[in-house]
Amino acid sequence: MDLKDLQIFRDIARTKSISRSAKAYRISQSAVSQRLAELERELSLTLLDRSRRPLRLTEAGRLFADFCRDVLRRREQLEAELERLRNRIEGTVRIASIYSVGLSQMARLEEEFRRRYPHAELVVEYLRPERVYEQIRADRADLGLISYPESSREIAVIPWREEEMVVAVASSHRLAGRQALTLKELDGQEFVGFDEDLPIARELERLFRDHGIAVKLVMHFDNVLAIKEAVALGSGLSILPEPALQEEVRLGRLVTIPLQEPALRRPLGIIYRRRRQFTLPMRAFLDLIRPPAPEAKPAGAS
Repeated sequence: MDLKDLQIFRDIARTKSISRSAKAYRISQSAVSQRLAELERELSLTLLDRSRRPLRLTEAGRLFADFCRDVLRRREQLEAELERLRNRIEGTVRIASIYSVGLSQMARLEEEFRRRYPHAELVVEYLRPERVYEQIRADRADLGLISYPESSREIAVIPWREEEMVVAVASSHRLAGRQALTLKELDGQEFVGFDEDLPIARELERLFRDHGIAVKLVMHFDNVLAIKEAVALGSGLSILPEPALQEEVRLGRLVTIPLQEPALRRPLGIIYRRRRQFTLPMRAFLDLIRPPAPEAKPAGAS
C-alpha cells in the first residue's frame, strides 16, 4: 500500500462512496475499486460492506480508516516541520553601525531579532563612519548603518529612512521652554558639535555657511553619546537626530526643540559590498528594520 491508497480509503470512509473518491482524485471508479480490492487482499480482510447503500465500513474497515487518518495526519505534521526547518533562519549577521543610530533603538531591534529568529545571531559593532565603510569593504561586516550614505564602485546603498534634526539643550538652558527655533536664532550660541571630518559635521557647517550663521564651537566629539553628555551638563546646545535623544528626553536630562526655517532631516542608509551574496540572516535583518512599503492605491482611489 502507498500513501495514495491511504488517502483514497480515508475519503471513502468519510463519504461512504467510491464514485466520489474517484472523482476527487480524477481517476476512474473501476481503478478505485481495483485499488480497494488489492488492499483487502493484502490485509486478508474485507474493509467495506458492499451490500449496503450507502457503503458501510466493516470492523476491519473502521480500524484501517483510523490508521489511514493517523498516518496521513503524521505525514502532514512531518511536512510542516520539514518546511519549518527549510525556512529556519540560522547563522550570524554582522552589523557595523554609527553611534547615532540610537543604542536604545538597536537594543530593541536586537531583542526582536532574537525573538523572531532564535537560531540566528545578530552582532552589532558601533564605529566611526569611515570605519563602517572599512568593515564593509574588508568583509568584516555584512551590513552597515550609516548617515549621509555614499555609494562607490565597492559600496552599494539601500535607502533606509530620514530623521528629523532638532536642537538639543539641557533642561536648565534658557531656550528650553521654546516650542520651536529658527536657524538664525542659533547665531552666536555656544555649540557642541561633531568632529569636522564627519559627514554630519560637514553638512551642518555647509548649512550654517549658506545661512550666514556663526556658532561658537566650544567642544567637538566623534560620537553622539559624548555630545549628549556635554549638552546635558550645560556646555552648550547642539543639533542632533531626534531618535537618538528620546531616552535623555524621557529622563528629563535634555529638551528637544524643532527647527524651523529650514527644517532639517538626516538621511540614513544601509550599505553593503557590491556583489555580496545576501544570506538568510541578512535578509531577515533587512526585513526587520525596513517597514513594508505601503500598498498602492487602485486607480481613481482618493
